[in-house]
Amino acid sequence: MYRDPKQVGLNAVFGSRDFGWKFEVLGLALFALAWVAVSSFIFTREQFSHFSGFLPGPTFDALCAAVQESKFWISVFASLKRILIGILLSAVIGVPIGIMVGFYPKFRSLSYSSIQFIRMISPLSWMPVAILLFANFESAVYFLIVMATVCPIILNTTIGVLNINPQWIKMALNQGANNFQLIRTIVIPASLPYMLTSLRLALGVAWIVLVPAEFLGVSSGLGYLINDARDTMEYDKLMAMVIAIGILGFALDRVIQRIQHTFSWSWNE
Repeated sequence: MYRDPKQVGLNAVFGSRDFGWKFEVLGLALFALAWVAVSSFIFTREQFSHFSGFLPGPTFDALCAAVQESKFWISVFASLKRILIGILLSAVIGVPIGIMVGFYPKFRSLSYSSIQFIRMISPLSWMPVAILLFANFESAVYFLIVMATVCPIILNTTIGVLNINPQWIKMALNQGANNFQLIRTIVIPASLPYMLTSLRLALGVAWIVLVPAEFLGVSSGLGYLINDARDTMEYDKLMAMVIAIGILGFALDRVIQRIQHTFSWSWNE
């Protein structure tokens, strides 16, 4: 199984015991208690009483009511579709570029500074450009997600290629392998854990961008519901949609994490 060298070092110091799901549940419970404590301290005061919808009770009542409405599920599927298609497009673009950047030193020197320059530009600053370039808002949302997630995928894939054991490359070259064979049989399999990690990073960034992107003019999506709840000052519904995004993002991250565990491996074993 693939192991992060840094984590191996930490395990050697602190021990490699896995505390399992009980501590995860405890962590979530402590997080929920912190939310209850902080929100109760702030939003029960008289000057903030009109924000009482942010309290856990009204929020979960609104969430329970929302899950019984078809409008909510239409928006959930719309947001998930945008996230998945956007990240898929980024992976189709970013993984091959990342492999080339990591594998070919001249291409890395040529492109690395440009990639870092694009990475430093806020994805939301592309919003006016997206509106001007694309005929419909749906395409504009995909464009914004791609601009937000493609650089993390490129850079993490590049790191995976650069961390390949050079002895494997030398051994394959001694056997007469060409560059295409090296990439297909060594580079891609050895870099796969890093590629999957890049998808997890891209997933978090995509959710950050999606919500304001869905303010553009689309008529569905969780970001649209948040904006609608804000305009109507239904703060319980607003917070309920925020919690729904957290639940969906957490679930998708766990799916990718499970895939990581399935495909993680090491040639050192």
